[in-house]
Amino acid sequence: MGVVNVTPDSFSDGGRYSTLETAIAHGRRMANEGADLIDVGGESTRPGAEPVAVEDELARVIPVAAALAADGIAVSIDTAKPEVAGAALEAGAIVVNDVTGLADPAMASLVAESSAGVVIMHMQGEPRTMQSDPQYENVVVEVRDFLVERSKQAEAAGVRRDHIAIDPGIGFGKTFDHNLELLRSLQVLVETGYPVLLGASRKAFLGRILGGSVPAAERDPATGATVALAIEQGVAAVRVHNVAMTTQIARTVEAIMRSG
Repeated sequence: MGVVNVTPDSFSDGGRYSTLETAIAHGRRMANEGADLIDVGGESTRPGAEPVAVEDELARVIPVAAALAADGIAVSIDTAKPEVAGAALEAGAIVVNDVTGLADPAMASLVAESSAGVVIMHMQGEPRTMQSDPQYENVVVEVRDFLVERSKQAEAAGVRRDHIAIDPGIGFGKTFDHNLELLRSLQVLVETGYPVLLGASRKAFLGRILGGSVPAAERDPATGATVALAIEQGVAAVRVHNVAMTTQIARTVEAIMRSG
């Protein structure tokens, strides 16, 4: 899954693809580099981010989603707003990537009615406050149980089980140690039977591992380590900024695992 942030303030590439032309070109380039799905988002979910009005988010993402879908590219819409998700699906998107884990019941109904795919993510709190003081008794168990519960609720609302993927939400209401524990235990999520999506690309915990002086855009090798670890544990998809590098990593790890 390649990331297209049509935002001025995303943590890694905010403002870089904020125009229609640059965002579409970036999505096309990632598809050519091997991305199976292009994730288009118009609202930053970095720690401390402020909400974006529905009208502004629609103006940012719908033309991009429509143009990429018209090219035959598989598009997911990264949003927590049913209004935005619905418009994106009408424009040709096929997956809803909801960082709030279907907190709004209307989102599950929308996904069910449209027969779209959905990514249900775990987040403790909301972007503005999620990193204030995240607390867990057992982060792996609590994240797993939350994702299974929300997935079952989605199924009860009419979403097909084979249209659901789950995401542990690395960096979303988790401390440095929580993130590492989840990455070490991805197999626990895989064992739920739901396909697992991992989104660790360029995130702050990688910067801390690297000593705190490596900017987000230069954390791709560290991201690659999380990708290899995730594939080895059975994760089905990875959400990344550098598709060309990640495609090489994924193909190499899979070839080694399948050999013999």
